[in-house]
Amino acid sequence: MFRTIISPEELHEKLNRQTWVIVDCRYSLGDPEAGARAYAEGHIPGACFAHLDKDLSGKIVPGETGRHPLPSIVKLTQRFSSWGIGEGVQVVAYDDRSGAIAARLWWLLRWLGHDAVAVLDGGWRAWTGQGLPVEHGHEAKGPRVFKPNQREGWVVEADEILSRMGAEDFLLVDSRGRERYLGEDEPIDPVAGHIPGAKNFPHTDLVEPGGTWLSSEELEQRFDALLENDEADDVVFYCGSGVTACRNLLAYHHASLGDARLYPGSWSHWITDASRPVARGEERG
Repeated sequence: MFRTIISPEELHEKLNRQTWVIVDCRYSLGDPEAGARAYAEGHIPGACFAHLDKDLSGKIVPGETGRHPLPSIVKLTQRFSSWGIGEGVQVVAYDDRSGAIAARLWWLLRWLGHDAVAVLDGGWRAWTGQGLPVEHGHEAKGPRVFKPNQREGWVVEADEILSRMGAEDFLLVDSRGRERYLGEDEPIDPVAGHIPGAKNFPHTDLVEPGGTWLSSEELEQRFDALLENDEADDVVFYCGSGVTACRNLLAYHHASLGDARLYPGSWSHWITDASRPVARGEERG
């Protein structure tokens, strides 16, 4: 069973197995339909397509939700079943952003109790770079019955963060780039800054320049540096909309550090309530 990362070579060996489901998660924030077009033009043989907005996110309610709220469990159960995911099935997710979108599917499946899911190391770029086979058009697996088994406590909401600010056993981690965390640049959301008390660990620091993942040992060292002497046993990750934070959650698990938690609304939800505090600049202490 593959639970975190799988190499292109390992996946190639398993192509066309009935108990394997491959999901193409390519997506562009600037052009939401780019991923679907890219999938139709070429994808890993046997892969189905998952759209971040339509399949892996719920309905946006302006002023109440973030940009990519979690889908309902009913919706996810229907999607996963239609893609052929069920008991005993190994899932592999990939994208063209070194797992930044595919990790969302990885987290959603694990949240609902399906552990046999991994992200393709290097994604589409690594697959095509090695000259591995590509299929065109649209594909679909025969449906299966996905039975959700929701893991309690994996999701953190804003009220809990507010109530636990400053607690010694609580560590909040902002997964966005440094400039957005500091409030120096905010290209997406209407308010710049970060949640007070949060440390910064950009999800882009998890991969090599070519897009492949750092080793589990290197990831562990980076997280150790983040934690320093912090005694927190409750680590929560957030980002702009709850998507790329999942890449940090995957890395944290791949480094054998356990399962951290997710604030799915993230920054785009936090700022829907003007009474919630906002910090800018470097955190001290």
